Amino acid sequence: MTKFVKKGEINSEWFEIDATGAVVGRIATVISKIIRGKNKTTFTPHMDHGDFVVVKNVDQIKFTGSKFQNKKYYRHTGYPGGIKETTPEKLLEKKPEEVLKLAVKRMLPSGALAKKQLSKLKIYSGADHPHSAQNPKVIEISKLNEKNIVRN
Repeated sequence: MTKFVKKGEINSEWFEIDATGAVVGRIATVISKIIRGKNKTTFTPHMDHGDFVVVKNVDQIKFTGSKFQNKKYYRHTGYPGGIKETTPEKLLEKKPEEVLKLAVKRMLPSGALAKKQLSKLKIYSGADHPHSAQNPKVIEISKLNEKNIVRN
């Protein structure tokens, strides 16, 4: 018989990841699994019982190959002819948190549940964050980014 977890039985933990030198896609896959709750044995696709993730030093994140200059992010203003494009190089200068947030958002299934799960992701460009009171567990990402990394 399948046992489903009730809302009151969900225990959310806090994790901290240092993104210094990490590859965007590889760190985003780890984060998306944690905030969805796929790392738990009680995972159910229709429920939100993922954990909170605090990512620091996002301004030092890396891309593989020539994606740093050639990848394009598109957005639309809502007006005719209002499509805007930018590269990760320009986006990291203005809003470094947005690069990782977009990567994780696109790895989640679309819908209201994904929006709720994405709110469990806290991204900071510096080394300081206001979530130290939650005593987050540190996850080492350094083993995921060893070959073929280019930034500048």
